[in-house]
Amino acid sequence: MVNLTFPDGSVREVEAGITGADVAAGISKSLAKKAVAMKLNGDLTDLADPITADAAIEIVTRTDDAALELIRHDAAHVMAEAVQELFPGTQVTIGPVIDNGFYYDFAREEPFTPEDLVAIELKMAEIIKRNAPFTKEVWSRDVAKKHFSDLGESYKVELVDAIPEGEDLKIYRQGDWLDLCRGPHMTSTGQIGTAFKLMKVAGAYWRGDSNNAMLSRIYGTAWANEKDLKAYLTRLEEAEKRDHRKLGREMDLFHFQEEAPGSVFWHEKGWTLFQNLIAYMRRRQKDWGYKEVNSPDMMEKTLWEQSGHWEKFGENMFTTQTPDERTYCCKPMNCPGHVQIFKNGLKSYRDLPLKIAEFGKVHRYEPSGALHGMMRVRHFTQDDAHIFSAEDQITEVCVDMNEQIMSIYKDFGFEDIRVKFSDRPEKRVGSDAVWDAAEEALKTAVNAAGQDWTLNPGEGAFYGPKLEYVLRDAIGRDWQCGTVQVDLNLPGRLGAFYIDTDGNKVAPVMIHRALFGSLERFCGILIEHYAGHFPLWLAPLQVVVATITSDADDYAREVKEKLTAAGLNVELDLRNEKINYKVREHSLAKVPALLVCGKKEAEEKSVSIRRLGSKYQTSMSLDEAIASLVDEAIAPDLRRARDAAAHEAAE
Repeated sequence: MVNLTFPDGSVREVEAGITGADVAAGISKSLAKKAVAMKLNGDLTDLADPITADAAIEIVTRTDDAALELIRHDAAHVMAEAVQELFPGTQVTIGPVIDNGFYYDFAREEPFTPEDLVAIELKMAEIIKRNAPFTKEVWSRDVAKKHFSDLGESYKVELVDAIPEGEDLKIYRQGDWLDLCRGPHMTSTGQIGTAFKLMKVAGAYWRGDSNNAMLSRIYGTAWANEKDLKAYLTRLEEAEKRDHRKLGREMDLFHFQEEAPGSVFWHEKGWTLFQNLIAYMRRRQKDWGYKEVNSPDMMEKTLWEQSGHWEKFGENMFTTQTPDERTYCCKPMNCPGHVQIFKNGLKSYRDLPLKIAEFGKVHRYEPSGALHGMMRVRHFTQDDAHIFSAEDQITEVCVDMNEQIMSIYKDFGFEDIRVKFSDRPEKRVGSDAVWDAAEEALKTAVNAAGQDWTLNPGEGAFYGPKLEYVLRDAIGRDWQCGTVQVDLNLPGRLGAFYIDTDGNKVAPVMIHRALFGSLERFCGILIEHYAGHFPLWLAPLQVVVATITSDADDYAREVKEKLTAAGLNVELDLRNEKINYKVREHSLAKVPALLVCGKKEAEEKSVSIRRLGSKYQTSMSLDEAIASLVDEAIAPDLRRARDAAAHEAAE
């Protein structure tokens, strides 16, 4: 007999070997019909699996959130069957579930066409309608290898060879078709439903290695119902409109080219946006007591070996050898350089916490297929900060840092911010007491701010726990940006120490903090979050002064000069084009404010203001317009400082 604990806390004693389907049937006929899988001790498993030990059990129905992964997993299998029915001789390789969908990689001579995807979708619908049951079998390695070899499935043979000895080799059947798979699956293909769509075809190297064969990858999406599918496709359409690569071209911000893969060519306006971020962060960090530093872009390999980065990240580092046969590495991160700065000169407990920050350029090799605009690059700038502290200062530092991070994200228009906490892994350095203090410090930091957080158990680095900050953008996408990472290892490993109150040498705790993370990536996120419609304080080009006729050219120049003198970024458009053409062009370029000048405005010393996204113009005097725009263009931190000073003066 075994004891099963149900979600409501009740416990039932049942026969060992009972299946999830039996349990569901014992509860009610309706649940038995709806059940598609079960959770045992939190792990999804097949409904037909026997239960042989005491466990917490939850019956999963198709409408439960947990079922969505199964719907997508099953859809991937059905897609693979459809492909092999339509295109005999095609080899199937791997097909996992991913965010919002699934993919499967296929080996075949000809690439798939858009017409092929339509045919595959129709065949999938046919297979789903057959409602074939998913059944699991456990095969021996030899039987599996012979089966796939006989079918000419060389990739499957390689996958069989890669499964560790002693691990079950599972085969799932759906009708006459079968695949090597860990599972779990729902009970039949019919439970997938009709809310699926094949999205695109891409190339992918076998096992992600460019030395291997290029495969054809079909991406698909699947949802619990048509409403969710439609909502997802609508979000995709909106995301396409907001694509930072598209808007970057339209707004003349940046470009990429093959000679420098994964590196941004910043144009004037884009570089202005980039510098706006740095200027903002520089002001905030100065207010919080950070000392800005700069460490070398290239350092000798021996330092990276000493720090441990060469062992863990060596294959992703760019290196060069000098004529004197010394090997140098472009830095993939800033922390070892900051430890060298801390070590330069004797430090005591009175110097702690010591906060240093850098806008450091780092280089990391990413496979060409993984590069994606500014979201995934090889060369980028980090807003890296490291706080060197004593153990008893960790909590205070982390509480302050969390408040600062939340304040900054809100200044950039992000209100929905999720926090993930990753605690100690099994393999780690440092004593349990220090880990206790570090973990409690991070939890205290988010709890003090009244924030909810989720736990990623065991996902901390070997050298310390961390917080990850996830921003939800205007169309509901999540972006992992900031991190706070407690490091109990690197300072000591690199020989850093301070003198404590007893005169002893003690290795400091180092707290890593990246808020934007990659400035390039954060720029991309901002472009997509705002769809290019930046608030005036952030916009790289804030105002365009455009003339209706050449009669107003001199006045337009005067307007431009006054706006520039007031600190605004302004361009002048005196082209002999119709005003509607100019309005349309500057709207496409996402210029926040267009000041229109004609003969009437020149005579009255006024302007007509058209705001981005509006069909209407507002007329006002030039002085009023300048005052209004200048006030609107004040950055949030400077506005708070101004208002605080005004309040203090009033008192």
